[in-house]
Amino acid sequence: MAVRPKRNYDITALQRGLRLLHLFSESPRGLTAKQVAALSRLPVSTVHRFLANLVTAGFLNRDGEGTHHLGIACFSIGQAAVGQLDIRRLSLPYLRELNQQTRETIHLTVRHGLSAVYVEKLDSPEPVRIHSRIGAAVPLHCTAVGKVMLAYMSAEEQDRTISQIDLKRQTPNSVGNVQELKTELYRVRKNGYACDLEEHELHIRCVAAPIWDHTGSVQSSVSITAPTLRMPVTRLRQLAPMIQAAGLNISTELGYQSAVSASPVTVRNRNGKTGLVKMAM
Repeated sequence: MAVRPKRNYDITALQRGLRLLHLFSESPRGLTAKQVAALSRLPVSTVHRFLANLVTAGFLNRDGEGTHHLGIACFSIGQAAVGQLDIRRLSLPYLRELNQQTRETIHLTVRHGLSAVYVEKLDSPEPVRIHSRIGAAVPLHCTAVGKVMLAYMSAEEQDRTISQIDLKRQTPNSVGNVQELKTELYRVRKNGYACDLEEHELHIRCVAAPIWDHTGSVQSSVSITAPTLRMPVTRLRQLAPMIQAAGLNISTELGYQSAVSASPVTVRNRNGKTGLVKMAM
């Protein structure tokens, strides 16, 4: 019996348009047609046609100087996608509890390629707070949320992913080579949480824990972020059991079945108040 050839559903024009659109997600200052052509290696005339159609559909805006930015259609679709993420819905009660107990900014992130993307953020009620936004992407190698995801990859996937990362130092505290990063990831796996000690941005510290899905894979993480003036290293370590407990509870909601039992642990926040959280033992 003859075997039918596998159908190819790729639409070249659609694929090109989507690739061009993706370029703008990595360019917050926008791009001109000439810059898009250089990045995509497409003729400027072709790029002009694609951009004109994307502007007409509302996916791009064009200012008076010819610079294009993501349009309202992208925002609407992005907001709808965030709203449909099960992990966001299931995590919200735990994120709110962390936010209330710590009075610091809480982030929920998911992995996207070589980045961690914020899919939820609860702001600190304090006057001095962290400036971040849902949808923003941060590097894996120099953030607590990213290092957690790297640390819990299989050895093969970790090596493959690290080989694709540009280990550029974001601050003087960032890791600068593969050996430094692997040593840090070993420490993260051993401790069960990761810290960002002004490695991505100066004056900002963060502690993050993994979130396991129903397959036992870590593609998400949860974190507590604060300015250094409110987050000495001692406080980071005190908050570690709390963020680990939240990560484990969210994992359970996603269908993860841990082989360890859970018992309550008392955690003291920076105002001296205490609360019970579940910790794996």
